[in-house]
Amino acid sequence: MIDLYRCGGRRAAFALDPELAHGLTLKAIRTGLLPGARHAGDTSLQATVAGLSFKNPLGVAAGLDKNGEALDGLLKLGFGHAEAGTVTPRPQPGNPKPRLFRLVKDEAVINRMGFNNDGHDALAARLERRNGSTGPGVIGVNIGANKTSEDRIADYVAGITRFSGLADYLTVNISSPNTPGLRDLQARAELARLLGRVAEAREKAARKVPVFLKIAPDLTEEGLDDIVAEVLNSTLDGVIVSNTTLSRAGLREEKLAGEAGGLSGAPLFERSTALLARMRQRLGPDLALIGVGGVNSGARAVEKIRAGADLVQIYSGMTYEGPQLIDDSLTAIIAAMREAGVSAPRALRDSGVAEWAAKPFTG
Repeated sequence: MIDLYRCGGRRAAFALDPELAHGLTLKAIRTGLLPGARHAGDTSLQATVAGLSFKNPLGVAAGLDKNGEALDGLLKLGFGHAEAGTVTPRPQPGNPKPRLFRLVKDEAVINRMGFNNDGHDALAARLERRNGSTGPGVIGVNIGANKTSEDRIADYVAGITRFSGLADYLTVNISSPNTPGLRDLQARAELARLLGRVAEAREKAARKVPVFLKIAPDLTEEGLDDIVAEVLNSTLDGVIVSNTTLSRAGLREEKLAGEAGGLSGAPLFERSTALLARMRQRLGPDLALIGVGGVNSGARAVEKIRAGADLVQIYSGMTYEGPQLIDDSLTAIIAAMREAGVSAPRALRDSGVAEWAAKPFTG
């Protein structure tokens, strides 16, 4: 039944405005009536990452469910984890519409949403209502800063404080290209200051949960080295690689390629995976890495793991492949494990790090 999306559902969705189609998709997921992936609960896929137990290594990236409205429905589809957000302390409408564009020839998406969300209070209320009443699955909250904030680091501190008791893990998102100046927090001095304040807030929180840093793919080698140095000097539990890119290299949808915003989808795969492998080489084997960017097939999900990812997240790939991408990815991971003669996804990890790290991630 899930294949109905590929047999006509995508055509119907693509006849609608992208943001309207996204909203309707979220409503359908929220019902919890869509069939789940066959292999979601396969015990061979279980993984422990950053001290958390995941039923499988596949998750949904932040952005699909900004306000935490369909988390249970996403988990029922077969995801091992779902990440709400990005959420900011105060509600904000985001950037003017249109702000979401499909590049069909490239199987890509450009967005300049601008952290549109209902704010901390609304998401916290939803998480409080669902706490203790759901089945297996890990919930993350991706936190950001308001566009008009006079102290963006304080916004992240507020997010750590507010959601430490409500989420299983938190993600510090400083890599969106759609909030002016946000990526400046990736510069070494600012990043050191941010991570220091985040660590203090986590220590003071009622419940200490893992914290990840989400980085941009648009880095130089020097910029990557600076981030690695500060991550290793911090109490972070891991890094999410990566957010959307500003690059437009090689796109076929030339007219839409000129739209401002971050590019996600298939064209991001090579860049983000090469960056992931470099990050694994620099960070070593112990810190957790989540690979995201361009996963539109089971084979690509496997490559993220081979390039160093403990977990894999998808989002834009579902725009083109539908929920079947979940089962395709899990099936491919199981097949790769069998072929390699290993019994857990962790044993596949890093087998392609050298290969992927040799590829370019800039340009």
